[in-house]
Amino acid sequence: MRIHVLADSDTRWKWGAGLAVGLAPGSEVHAHMLRGRSTPTARQLAEVGIAPASITEATLAGFAAAPELDGADLIILGTVGGATHAALHALARRFSGAPRRPVVMTGYVGVVYEKMADGLLLRAGADIVLANSPFDRRRFTEVYEPLGIPVSCIVQTALPFLDQRPYDANRTHATHPYTVCFAVQPSVPADRNGRLYMLRRAISHARLRPGRDVLIKLRSKPGEATTHVEAFHYQVLAEQLEEPLPPNLHFVYGNMSDTLDRTDLLVTVSSTAALESMHRGMPTAILSDLGVREIHGNHYFTGSGCVTDWTAIDEGDAPLADESWTADQGIRAVNPYGELRHRVEQLRGAVLPPISPYYTADSAPEYVGALLRRRGLNPDGSPGAAAAVRRPSGPMRRTSRRVLKVAYQFGVQRVAPKIQQWGGV
Repeated sequence: MRIHVLADSDTRWKWGAGLAVGLAPGSEVHAHMLRGRSTPTARQLAEVGIAPASITEATLAGFAAAPELDGADLIILGTVGGATHAALHALARRFSGAPRRPVVMTGYVGVVYEKMADGLLLRAGADIVLANSPFDRRRFTEVYEPLGIPVSCIVQTALPFLDQRPYDANRTHATHPYTVCFAVQPSVPADRNGRLYMLRRAISHARLRPGRDVLIKLRSKPGEATTHVEAFHYQVLAEQLEEPLPPNLHFVYGNMSDTLDRTDLLVTVSSTAALESMHRGMPTAILSDLGVREIHGNHYFTGSGCVTDWTAIDEGDAPLADESWTADQGIRAVNPYGELRHRVEQLRGAVLPPISPYYTADSAPEYVGALLRRRGLNPDGSPGAAAAVRRPSGPMRRTSRRVLKVAYQFGVQRVAPKIQQWGGV
């Protein structure tokens, strides 16, 4: 199967590529990196560990016009809601009247705890909208059904990065100490005081428990971008403290799965890493120190039995997730790709209808017009003036170079013609 993944960040590439590999092992997977603020660096892409058959960087208009999409069997849109909706319009125009088109699939990288209706309607029009759990499937249906959106597009699967080996609660710590990992998030909490508080509590825990290793798992290095803006990087904040850090506290980067391999207790406010640790059967702490609030996303975990605080963790608390809650959240799902494989094969063998995004220039002219213009498209999905191909300079030139660096690192033989014409080699 030929699968093309459009991603706007390292996290969404990890999700889209993981889905492609889990859905159809051995498939030909092509990566398209959406040019923007959070376009991944070479380090971030290599960290995912999935080597694509080709890798390109493009605008939405450039992606939709890519000639290789004619031979695609499946397109996975791993982008934020607005970009996904714009991509649906561009692809609808691209394949209008075509005798054949690829199946288009999208979904969510993690837990859906905010702007659910908005995000779902921006994704409506894809052939498949993935629900990561029975809980999500019920909620998505409650939004789509009353609006007349076919609920047959909702297909249940599981997050692709949950398929990891289980945690061994009886493993010996003779060779390494009990390890607590604080999984940070770029924007939760978002303010400097909140992030300083979390940093100081992790440092305090390391001092109180000198026999433990305390890891602060960072998403990106200072200066790198992620999906969400990180205004106050933990490592930078630590360097500004007028105190030495305890020797058992470490800042770590890299694949979350590799970090969990050495972890005994995962601590976070609401990171998707909590789902990974719960899937392994690992003790997981959802922090309530700054409140259980929708803005923090930790309200999503109220039924898990894992909501606690740093003081309790200092005293030895290591909660395990409630099994009935985890089952409803799609954690430890049996055969998570079964329904998805069946649905993809059904669609591949059918004559697909035109791609029909929920919002149109007639039903929501102001909303759609502004949304598409911001992404270089006209209201009909055609390339706008801002989408014209130009030879980039400055930061954009460096972006094309970093994508090429990853291409050569992965041993990719074919690089996008547009990148080549930029002179990025």
